[in-house]
Amino acid sequence: MYAQFFGGYLLSKGAVSPEQLTSAISKLSDTHIKLGTLAMHKGYMTASEVDEVCFLQTREDKRFGEIAIERCYLFENQLEDLLQSQNPDYLLLGQTLVDMGALSNADLEALMVEYQEDNAIEDCASGNEDAETSIHLVENLLESADIQTSDYALAFLNLIFNNLVRFIGEDFTPLAPVHVDDYPLNYCVSQRLTGAVKFNAGLDMEPDVAVAFASRYANMDFDSFDEYVKASLEDFLNLHNGLFSVNMSNYYSIELNLEPPMQVEESEMHLSNNGFIIPIIYPFGTIYMILEI
Repeated sequence: MYAQFFGGYLLSKGAVSPEQLTSAISKLSDTHIKLGTLAMHKGYMTASEVDEVCFLQTREDKRFGEIAIERCYLFENQLEDLLQSQNPDYLLLGQTLVDMGALSNADLEALMVEYQEDNAIEDCASGNEDAETSIHLVENLLESADIQTSDYALAFLNLIFNNLVRFIGEDFTPLAPVHVDDYPLNYCVSQRLTGAVKFNAGLDMEPDVAVAFASRYANMDFDSFDEYVKASLEDFLNLHNGLFSVNMSNYYSIELNLEPPMQVEESEMHLSNNGFIIPIIYPFGTIYMILEI
């Protein structure tokens, strides 16, 4: 989930606007990673060297790698490594923002280093993500909003982000959580989990966003906000909470009971002190994850 959290990191740093980030996310499927971006990520070239090679490409009919080797910015073995290596997906988001003009290569170079250091990401060069790093990213997201919570909440949120990738699509960015006493609702489905630990989880979004969300989840083209769309949202929430309850049993020996998911009829929801909302930006709109423990 490096790409998803990198977007939120850029927003928190004020490096890009929400509109620029949303636009970049929508273009990811049409973008291919460039050799210069990979070379900066590996530490083989600096941003200024990449800029120079890109400029020379406008003057010479040569590949990036050819010019970089001629200028002694890359060695043959480094070029081969770049061509064969697996790379974290957040590089593609950064490069897209550079292509849009939202960031310079120098900006991206500095932000990549800060992102890895701030999140204790040690193996980004291989493109491998592990569960510990994923949890750490979620923890940092909560700490950015000064929200202290339990290991159970971290596990819940880590799973919801993974399930969004699996069932809806990876082209999203979670923003920093917020707490409000009374949250005005659009269309909200919620579900309670009871037992030794009690959860109240909800998904809230505008009707047109719900249509797009349900279309992705069900692999169908819904064109109106109807009962099928509402049922799809309830099914996604129930699926996630069912998987979470299994994990709680397996890893913490805590048994949870799931109440049926339901539409929240009220126009606003009162949140306890342990409740918060995480806005999650997709190209088709923003969904709001509501969690109370």
